[in-house]
Parts: sequence; C-alpha cells; structure tokens
Amino acid sequence: MAAGSNWGEEVRRLRRIARPLVQQAPEPPLPPPLPPGRVVTLENRGEVFVRDADGPPGRTPILLLHGWTASADLNWWRVYGSVSALGRVVAIDHRGHGRGMRSEEPFTLEAAADDVAALLEVLDIEEAVVCGYSMCGPVAMLLWRRHRHLVQGLVLEATALEWRASVRERLVWKTMGLLEYALRLGPSKGLIDRTLRQAIETSPDLAPYRGWLKAELRRGDPTELAAAGRALGNYDARPFARTVDVPTAVVVTTRDRLVRPFKQRQLVAAIPGARHFELDGDHDACLVRPKEFEAVTLAALRSVGAGA
Repeated sequence: MAAGSNWGEEVRRLRRIARPLVQQAPEPPLPPPLPPGRVVTLENRGEVFVRDADGPPGRTPILLLHGWTASADLNWWRVYGSVSALGRVVAIDHRGHGRGMRSEEPFTLEAAADDVAALLEVLDIEEAVVCGYSMCGPVAMLLWRRHRHLVQGLVLEATALEWRASVRERLVWKTMGLLEYALRLGPSKGLIDRTLRQAIETSPDLAPYRGWLKAELRRGDPTELAAAGRALGNYDARPFARTVDVPTAVVVTTRDRLVRPFKQRQLVAAIPGARHFELDGDHDACLVRPKEFEAVTLAALRSVGAGA
C-alpha cells in the first residue's frame, strides 16, 4: 500500500476487488481501432511486433514504450490517433511482453533498450522523441544513455529515478516478479477478471472491449515478466540522470500506488531542466482515464519538441 494512503479507502478498494465474480458469457476478442501492426526482424536479435502509424511528413517520429506486464496496445491504444497527429508513431511489444520477442537470454532493461535501437535502425529512423511509461521510463533512459544519437527528447510517465533505494523496495519488486509468475501459471484468470472488472467500473467505455482486453492481458510470458520485475528492482539512474542532455518531460501520476508520487518527483528534480506535468490518477491511468492521459501525454510530447 502506498505510503500515506488512507487505510479505510484501501480496505474498501480491496473489498471491491474481492467481490465474487459474476459468470459472463464468453466474448470474442474484438480490438478497438488500431494502427497497422507487423513483425520486424532485428539482425542477430530476433523478431519483434510493432505498431507503425504514419504522421505528418517532416516531423520527428515518436517512439512509444509500454509498461511492465502490458503490451504496446494496452498501454497506448487510447492515444495512438492523437499522437500520430504530431508525427509518425512507432510502438513495440518488448521482449516477454505482449507479442514481443521470446528469447532464451534473460530479460534485462539494457537488452530491451538495445532492441529498440535495433528497431529504429531497421526502420531507418535516425532520431526519435521517446516516451516511456512505468518500466519503460528506465528503458527510455537507457536508450538515451547507450544510443544517445537516436534520442531527440524524452517523456517519462508514471516512473521513477530508481526502484531500489530501500531494502523494502528491492524486496517488493523481487516479490512482485515472483507473484506475477505464480499468478500467470496458476489462478490468473480470476485475478485478470477482477482487475478488468475494476477497470470497467472506473471507465465504462472499456466494456465493449472486455474480450480483447482479457486476451491482451494474458499475452505475456510469465518467466520473462518475473525477470522484468526483478530487473526493475535493480534499476538506479541516480549516477547518470544529471547528465541527461536532451529536452525531458516527466508526467507524475499523483495517486499512484505502485510507483509512489514522491519517487516520480525525485526524477523531475534529478534531470536538469525537466518539465513537470501531473496526471490525477493511479498507475492504470493510461487505461481508465483516457481523456486526461491523452491531454497530458500530448502536452508533454509537445514540450520536448514533438510536432514541431
């Protein structure tokens, strides 16, 4: 539970989640409108699944990087259309997530960043504005650090400077990785159904896509998702954040129970000249607060040069 949160509110929230599920008729996994998708082969790395939407010519492409346990579509389908008005949009499913690469190599954030660099090379994209949500705040930062020439600007949403400052945090992320693994191998359908019920109650316009959302939530590979959770528990950008030399915006989710807002604000303070935006929502705001998420994402992207 997030530090400083109201115990009564948390208890009520957990009771809502724990309510018995009502049996529903199976629904086909019919998706919302999505940009064209295709499989791209990365030399000496493997295959990745990519959404690629055209934008106005002459503008810097925008690279959208999704959060932990999600897919590009789950994270970004609410904003694909509006972001593509600023420039070409490319969104990748990261290794172990969604339709992403399944590799015998262990998941690392560095490997995910290198996958992105290889993708930009294959697509002949010389430079991009990079927007990373949650887990992919670190991936975006590592892309800048390892492949500086590819990054024109950074937008970091619902993410943190580091995920391991205390023993508690390191334990939480290692435990969350193991929990995700166990739930996806075991009684995950009940967990996904409850999570989805909560999301639809918050944002009823999700109801027509229940079958698709459920299918999309089940795509990830349990072993690699657990490894990704452990990798986050070891991430720490404090040694290099002060050297970031591209325009950067940070979007803080102000009611976030997973990545606490004060940790997100530490990221703002650590990067010289970082612009600060706030989104009144929890970690799932990208899914359940579509209008607010769209508005703040577009504002943050424009602040670092997207659409210019």
